[in-house]
Amino acid sequence: MDTQLAVRARGTTKCFGDVVALDGVDLDLGQGQIHGLVGPNGAGKTTLLGLLLGLVVADGGSLEVLGRPVGRALAAPRGVAGFVDGPGLYPSLTARQNLAALATLRGQDARTARIDQVLGEVGLTEVADDRARGFSLGMRQRLGLAAALLTRPRLLVLDEPSNGLDPAGKKHVHGVLTRLAAEGTTVVLSSHRMDDLESLCSEVTILATGRVRFSGPLGKLAAENRELDYRLLSSDPPAARRLAAEAAGVRVVEDAGAWHGAEVLVVRALVPALEQLVAGLVRADIAVRGLAPVISPLEAAFLALTEQQEADR
Repeated sequence: MDTQLAVRARGTTKCFGDVVALDGVDLDLGQGQIHGLVGPNGAGKTTLLGLLLGLVVADGGSLEVLGRPVGRALAAPRGVAGFVDGPGLYPSLTARQNLAALATLRGQDARTARIDQVLGEVGLTEVADDRARGFSLGMRQRLGLAAALLTRPRLLVLDEPSNGLDPAGKKHVHGVLTRLAAEGTTVVLSSHRMDDLESLCSEVTILATGRVRFSGPLGKLAAENRELDYRLLSSDPPAARRLAAEAAGVRVVEDAGAWHGAEVLVVRALVPALEQLVAGLVRADIAVRGLAPVISPLEAAFLALTEQQEADR
């Protein structure tokens, strides 16, 4: 296995009866990156996360995690931690007691485990002695992350880690994940929150009907994607509209209007055509004061796959 890869899958398949959950999945995940997993419901995301955590056994193909082949037995690969479908907690125990119990189950001495340290890392020090049954969804998610961090994993697998987090909690968790990746830990996370994935991930994999439809950097996704709508704010909206109407590969969207109190032009184009339009505006001494997609390339790709999946049914 390439020593720079944390995960390498080739032709990985998994079926549950007549349902094909994963259909010949090829996947490479580099060390020290945050990798997002995206797809409609039923795409195979949970099954893939389960394979990485040793909760599911593949039917075919090969899977290597942290340099070691994953066999055909249910067992968590060494150096891997995380959760799928939410963290498993004991409601009647406190946050600290939950982590102590987990450390004991893993054969660690709870007295020397990093319990207070990981509680501090996820921002739960002040509620360490509160029972988990009173925790909000976001607090349970953070406690689940703390549990995963106990073993200093080299591969961290998380399913919807931002569920229930308020803005401050999300910022805190994002900071933890970014630091872990900077220190060499590979983070794989599944989420329906496109904004979270775009702010965190260096690369994404898009699954649909058990197959990989795209895997790579977000920038490559933008370049390969279909036309997107972009909001264009300029110093001279009428002149910008005229230039956009004349530009090759650019269409002016008629339902433009005000955005955040400013007059905005909405254009539809591929990235190369959009770049040519911006260059033309600059040559015409029209200042570009804002340019952003109405929806992101990742969200557009997700919606396109969802629409195609519905059409195929």
